[in-house]
Amino acid sequence: MFLAGSLAVTIAIYVAGNVSDALQNYTGGNLTVTGPKETASIFATYPAPYLSLNNGFLDQVLGTGILIVGLLAILDRQNKGVPVGLEPVVVGLLILVIGLSMGVNCGFPLNPARDLGPRLFTYLAGWGPEVFSAGNGWWWVPVVAPLVGATLGTATYQLLVALHHPEDLEQAQTVESAQEKAPDLETPASVQMPESKL
Repeated sequence: MFLAGSLAVTIAIYVAGNVSDALQNYTGGNLTVTGPKETASIFATYPAPYLSLNNGFLDQVLGTGILIVGLLAILDRQNKGVPVGLEPVVVGLLILVIGLSMGVNCGFPLNPARDLGPRLFTYLAGWGPEVFSAGNGWWWVPVVAPLVGATLGTATYQLLVALHHPEDLEQAQTVESAQEKAPDLETPASVQMPESKL
């Protein structure tokens, strides 16, 4: 599902934005994945020349793990953090910080849909099979590493934060409000309100 959606959005941007004319003008009709006039990285992520597959994989696991821990902390109602309504702004700032700090290595895919659909598009639109072989076969890293990072980030948040929340905040609040509304059962029977005589 995410693959079809990301592919459709990429094609729509390409067609509606007259991207094809600009690319043809820039590249002279030679669509390349690597080199001084490469253009495939407009759509999908590729590693920097110094980045190995192992380090790129760890980079993506760490980046996605940080994203998930941050998202869970922002959206967890048992945390006293982001005011209601500001969540989108804080999530945007979180992604900005991750991108600025970790994006130089490979463009911080953080999500398989951000990379695989556009990569398939570039394969079909004229860049050819090099989109899958460039960077020592880099294409699988932005697909697999974010899944591993999301799993590890969720497990980390659950172990370090969520397990230490009160058992059930809503249940505790319900019991507390019920106790406030209940009549005081320890009031002696001899203390009664006098009847009014009207």
